Amino acid sequence: MGTDPLPLVITALVAGLLAGYGIAIPVGAIGTYLVALTARTNLRVGAAAALGVATADGLYALVATLGGSAIAPALAPITTPLKWISVAVLLTLAARGAVTAFTQHRRIQSTNNSAVPLPTPIRAYITLLGMTLLNPTTIIYFTALVLGGQDTTTPTYLEQSLFILAAFAASASWQLLLSGSGALLGRLLTSPRARLLTALASSALITALAVQILITTI
Repeated sequence: MGTDPLPLVITALVAGLLAGYGIAIPVGAIGTYLVALTARTNLRVGAAAALGVATADGLYALVATLGGSAIAPALAPITTPLKWISVAVLLTLAARGAVTAFTQHRRIQSTNNSAVPLPTPIRAYITLLGMTLLNPTTIIYFTALVLGGQDTTTPTYLEQSLFILAAFAASASWQLLLSGSGALLGRLLTSPRARLLTALASSALITALAVQILITTI
């Protein structure tokens, strides 16, 4: 009898959603710029910029997933140590995010972006895509998640695709929420307290993902 693929599909979807939200939730410099951009221009420009950020997250998820799967057979003998390393990387990212959030919150310095508003949705998309791709934390984050979550069995193409699509969808939904809020919730979401809370929420989610890997390793 064959193995029911439904649990694996659901697992891949949930993992992708959690991964996408984990990297997207903190409202940092890019999130602040995204909200301010929408407030200064219009929803079309803001939505295009949001999809640019989500596309970068999806591309990094793709690179990490394909790269991890390609080297999975060679890493099979050291699967357990690799999981421990992945847990350490994720916990480090979570701690770094929380410490950075507290540090920035204590400074209580306002960030005023004097950049010229992007005139077209296409230019907004390309600009935010490039800005997000320059963030090395994203690829480190996804690589740690992918390698930490692997066992000796190579994920199927369906599982990989669902993980990548779910990560993109999660990031896109959050970025579109930020851009859609624009002038309405922009000041609230980009205030020092809100940025601290979103960063701490992201650190908590990343910690939970690390704990999940740890539980499956023990």
